[in-house]
Amino acid sequence: MTTLAAEGLVARRGGRNVVDGVSLEVAAGEVVGLVGPSGSGKSTTLLLLAGLEPPDAGVVRMDGEDLAGLGEGGRQALRRDRLALVFQGYGLLSLLTARENVELPFRVARRDPGAAATAAGRWLGLLGLADRADQRTDELSGGERQRVAIARAVVARPAIVLADEPTGNLDSVTGAGVLDLLEELHAEGATIAVITHDPAIAGRLPRRIDLHDGRIVGDVTAGAEVGA
Repeated sequence: MTTLAAEGLVARRGGRNVVDGVSLEVAAGEVVGLVGPSGSGKSTTLLLLAGLEPPDAGVVRMDGEDLAGLGEGGRQALRRDRLALVFQGYGLLSLLTARENVELPFRVARRDPGAAATAAGRWLGLLGLADRADQRTDELSGGERQRVAIARAVVARPAIVLADEPTGNLDSVTGAGVLDLLEELHAEGATIAVITHDPAIAGRLPRRIDLHDGRIVGDVTAGAEVGA
């Protein structure tokens, strides 16, 4: 299990702080929702937590280790081996099929190709994409691409999943299924942070951190499970 912590994070854009002194800790195996309206700093906070952007002030630590001290190569290795992200913009390779996109984490890590194919098939099936697995992702709908992006994020069983609006392009039934998959990862020990503006999604998460104008304005543990 892996802990994730931030202390005094600041990110400046266009002369203002879009993240303004955020401090939080996500315990090993915990599931947390980062909730707030558009412009509240949720997505930028996620980029900082993932080490994709350096903060203008503050520090991000994983298991007590400062991400800044890892160097770019170390942060890339972290995202390859232990941390998975789901982006609003999907982040898929459009010329590859859905199956090939989902297999990428295995191939980048030079893992067994047979295991990659088996895992990709399993997750695409769970997300209702078995019949679309050999379609190029630029031939898929927005909701289908979102599900491919989720399958790619979770296929290698990462220690941490950071998901930016993972159900945003999905209908309610499919979205509930995605939360059930996150529940499965959580049960296996994964640490999960989900960004959402949807109160219904936030209400299913055990802990809710509310952001407004780049600052934390609430932090409540509800006691519910992801799939409750």
